[in-house]
Amino acid sequence: MRISANFQHYQHKNGAKSKGFTLIELMIVVAIIGILASIALPSYTDYVKRGKAAEATSTLADARVKMEQFFQDNRDYTGGPCPVAGKHFEYACDADATTYILTATGTGDMSDFSFDVNQANVKNSTYDGGTGTGCWLTSKGGSC
Repeated sequence: MRISANFQHYQHKNGAKSKGFTLIELMIVVAIIGILASIALPSYTDYVKRGKAAEATSTLADARVKMEQFFQDNRDYTGGPCPVAGKHFEYACDADATTYILTATGTGDMSDFSFDVNQANVKNSTYDGGTGTGCWLTSKGGSC
């Protein structure tokens, strides 16, 4: 058995080269996989966060409708319905006779997120550190 100088293949006595992958070929594949993962992982993480943030915006929109229905029945926002904590957000309600503000604050890996809305439907948000005044941001680096 003879080993070639660059260690790529070895020959049998009959002169046939062995089949298989060399270490260099395997290292190239590992490098390519690493590059693809470094590109895909941040995009996937942002996609997951957008899905979790939808919990807050939909819950606040629903809570706003319920608060307006409460006002129609009672002519006062005080004591209006406040959403219970969800999987990724906690909710707070601050109301008096004529005004309210509903706030969703992220928990766990969503702690850099918050959304709020008031009786005039003015929305504000903090989305992964970025702020949106007058709207709910729906993506990192997004605009109103």
